[in-house]
Amino acid sequence: MPDPTIILRAVLADITELDVECVVNAANTTLLGGGGVDGAIHDAAGPELFEVCERLGGCDVGDAKITPGFKLKARYIIHAVGPIWRGGSHGEAQLLAACYRRSFELAAKDQITSIAFPSISTGAFGYPIELAAPVAISEARSFASRQIAPRDIIFCCFSSEDFDLYMKLLD
Repeated sequence: MPDPTIILRAVLADITELDVECVVNAANTTLLGGGGVDGAIHDAAGPELFEVCERLGGCDVGDAKITPGFKLKARYIIHAVGPIWRGGSHGEAQLLAACYRRSFELAAKDQITSIAFPSISTGAFGYPIELAAPVAISEARSFASRQIAPRDIIFCCFSSEDFDLYMKLLD
């Protein structure tokens, strides 16, 4: 049973503007920036983020790495690499779940109390939001049930359609 002191919620916002301890970046394997939320986070955090990510040497799909937040309000950025959608029969759900799990592990290790996730893999990587959102929420609930998750878990949505879906699934 989830810990009632852990809050799972959805917001309709720009993830780079959130006042949380950690934001999660929907990164690519290079960690060097890209389009969508990845590019927005890199732009908002400043050039120091690129320099640190360059030294990290990339990241595998299904994994995540943590950096400082630099110019963001967030103290940390967790760069989670989700899968590219290839029809659903190439382990996409397992890889997506793994990058959320790894993000929670990194957050717990650094005792992060509030974390905001974008909808990983649903932009340029083409993962259908109606399939990705349940994976994200399931992983958050799993960590909350073991009481090792941050206390405030936010699913930051870019569109009102995504927000409505997360709200429906969180009910």
